[in-house]
Amino acid sequence: MPFFQEGPTLGNQLTEDGVLSSYLDRTLPPDVRAATLGELTELGELSGGKLHRQSLEQHRAEPVLRQWDAWGHRVDAIELVPLWKEMATITAEHGLVATAYEKKHGEVSRVLMFAKNYIVDPSSGTYSCPLAMTDGAAKTLLAMDHKGLIDRALPRLLSRDPKTAWTSGQWMTERTGGSDVAISEASAKPVAGTDQYRLYGTKWFSSATTSEMALTLARPEGNGPGGHGLALFYLEMRDSHGALNGIQVNRLKDKLGTRMLPTAELTLDGALATPVAGLTDGIKNITPMLTITRTWNSVCAVAGMRRALALARDYGKKRVAFGAPLSEKPLHLDTMAGLEAEYEGGFHLAFRIAELLGKEEAGTGSEEDARLLRYLTPIAKLLTAKQTVALASEVLETFGGAGYVEDTGVPRILRDAQVLTIWEGTTNVLSLDVLRVLGRTGTIDPLVREVRTRVERANDPVGHAAIRALEHAAGWLETARAKGLPALEEGARRLAMTLGRAVELALLVDQGAWEKAHGKGGRTLAAARRFARHGVDLIVDETDAAESNALANDIPL
Repeated sequence: MPFFQEGPTLGNQLTEDGVLSSYLDRTLPPDVRAATLGELTELGELSGGKLHRQSLEQHRAEPVLRQWDAWGHRVDAIELVPLWKEMATITAEHGLVATAYEKKHGEVSRVLMFAKNYIVDPSSGTYSCPLAMTDGAAKTLLAMDHKGLIDRALPRLLSRDPKTAWTSGQWMTERTGGSDVAISEASAKPVAGTDQYRLYGTKWFSSATTSEMALTLARPEGNGPGGHGLALFYLEMRDSHGALNGIQVNRLKDKLGTRMLPTAELTLDGALATPVAGLTDGIKNITPMLTITRTWNSVCAVAGMRRALALARDYGKKRVAFGAPLSEKPLHLDTMAGLEAEYEGGFHLAFRIAELLGKEEAGTGSEEDARLLRYLTPIAKLLTAKQTVALASEVLETFGGAGYVEDTGVPRILRDAQVLTIWEGTTNVLSLDVLRVLGRTGTIDPLVREVRTRVERANDPVGHAAIRALEHAAGWLETARAKGLPALEEGARRLAMTLGRAVELALLVDQGAWEKAHGKGGRTLAAARRFARHGVDLIVDETDAAESNALANDIPL
């Protein structure tokens, strides 16, 4: 009989995930854990079963733009892939956004909401994108306290009825670029006798273009340049007759990954819109949205890592090479152990943000919690995204040639991971954001207190590497500030990653000590030791700007 390699399969993505299960055992009150177990188990079964199979079967499916009907009318209709249509129903019914706002479980409502999404996301065809933006829109409308828009949109954004539920788009990027939105060109002209405006311009990337509404930036007539002159606007995709609201869909983007996600280039030609919070400070007013969407980015990053490892672990038991399964080969085991340690560090960092966000929204957080949330949000986003790309690449390699073949589903994991380092701020942009957060206080003390508290509580020597890394970071920061802004910016990426890795290690040893004390074994402490061996402190004390310029630009030194 000819040989056929058996491919990897998945089981229930809750019950087979020891990291998530242990974390929820510790974090959720017992009554909440018991009350939510059934739904999480159902989602785990969907994610590892039906949805996973559909994502493999539809791996080449992409949305299609039909710009004209048979009689020459411009319709700009986007046909979604079947998996996306099913995800719209599943996510509404299970409250994958609503759970956080219903607050049935107090400050852990956010943790529960993100746990649901973490379970489902890797099988969703990146449906997390419109969900993240829907969450961000709901948060922003509430923060800006626009009663009319809250009454109009919020019940739809948070609906559990698929027939009435909306998702939201987020249209910020223009031809001028995505990171520096202050130079946006879109304009807004007032509609006489109303509080509404007509928007004009091009939006270069509009993710989830089939959403019913969007938040976007534009510059009202007469406003000056820069971010202060921009305003944040609410608009709906279609008018009351179902016609597009002064919007043309020029084309769908041909992207490296997230190919089921309809990302379009739009022309706004008189789109009717409503200011969300005055007619200035649009960039400042999207801050609540960025906190939410960056947290989604972190959670989806660790969900992607978990899925890659689950597939590789199952495949390792089935792939026999040189006389034994990969799962018995010492070098393979060593490689997988290192990847698992990185994933677990990222997991606990991402869900620490979810905890802090939940406390803020429930009104139970302290000022220290609020400061920690501001510090950790950009750090977690940049670090988990980088970890995911590296891990996905390694996992693809563990499959050998099969990992390079599209219909195995493995290449998609790597392609989809790459967007996480870009969306809502590249690594370098976020590193500069970290500097700005530190600049408000001039100290990393909130991070130091977080790390010391957890390391001392765990009482495990491996955690002291995190404390040493932060002590080094504090010294470097003082020296770099004395040298000036160029020195700070040059080391910003290494600083941000060191801060993040120190917190990841502290969270690992803390969780590991709790598990050991509760009879759950020593796996997480082993992960902490492996993580620490990979390196926590990435800061280089002395850098040479002339050397950097010469090497980066290929010029003589």
